[in-house]
Amino acid sequence: MVVTGLCFVGVTALVKLLAGRVPAAESAFLRYIFGLVFLLPAWRSLAALRLSKRQLWLVVLRGAAQTVGVICWFFAMTRIPIAEVTAMNYLTPVYVTILAVFVLGERLAMRRIMAIVVALGGALLILRPGFRELDPGHFAMLGTALLFSVSYLIAKIISGEMSAAVVVALLSITVTIGLFPFAWSVWVTPSWGDLGILFLVACFATGGHYAMTLAFAAAPVTVTQPVTFLQLVWSVLVGAIFFAEPVDPWVVLGGAIIMGAVLFITWREAVLKRRVAPAGPEAQS
Repeated sequence: MVVTGLCFVGVTALVKLLAGRVPAAESAFLRYIFGLVFLLPAWRSLAALRLSKRQLWLVVLRGAAQTVGVICWFFAMTRIPIAEVTAMNYLTPVYVTILAVFVLGERLAMRRIMAIVVALGGALLILRPGFRELDPGHFAMLGTALLFSVSYLIAKIISGEMSAAVVVALLSITVTIGLFPFAWSVWVTPSWGDLGILFLVACFATGGHYAMTLAFAAAPVTVTQPVTFLQLVWSVLVGAIFFAEPVDPWVVLGGAIIMGAVLFITWREAVLKRRVAPAGPEAQS
């Protein structure tokens, strides 16, 4: 998870380097085009895949949500500091918890409701509406977190029906297709340097997702989730050192509050799963 955080902060820093020279939709499209190279080992599994009508619609819906979310994220990166992008991205698991009530029929206990309220309070600390002028990038990040939560929730639904490699490959393919018309409408010829940056973005993003998968396989989420807070620390440092972005204590505090709420929700879910898990032979002996 430490490597995952470093990779994802590297992604944000590299996108920031583009400085808007390549439109957000085109940047996202090229990043996913380059990312398809890393999916070559999964092509055999994809060729043999037979999706049901329900699975097909879920895959398409996830691709659509991720497509718009990625465009919003690339746009936000050109408008607001790296630390604010990272901190607001912590809202994604909070949105997932809320959506799970309506989509999966999960129940919200009072403790989880309070944790969600606290997390939203952290978001207000970051945005501080009425105390400063909000940038379109802030609204883009709010939309990004919501759209990514839809994508995450669908992934949770279909992950039990197909392998992780296939789930990732299908997302990359659908998002690449979804981004194409948006990229075409604003296309500018990128320089070789910008193409190199976007290729590195694809490398870091793929490496980050791979490292995260290894982390989830090696330890429970209650162990790996706290480490993600380091992304905010590194984002603040990268923004201050390389992009002369002032350190905003309100953003750090708001991000810490959101992360604390996410940790509580994650811990409560882990406790509940242990309670309802059937006792195996070892537990009964």
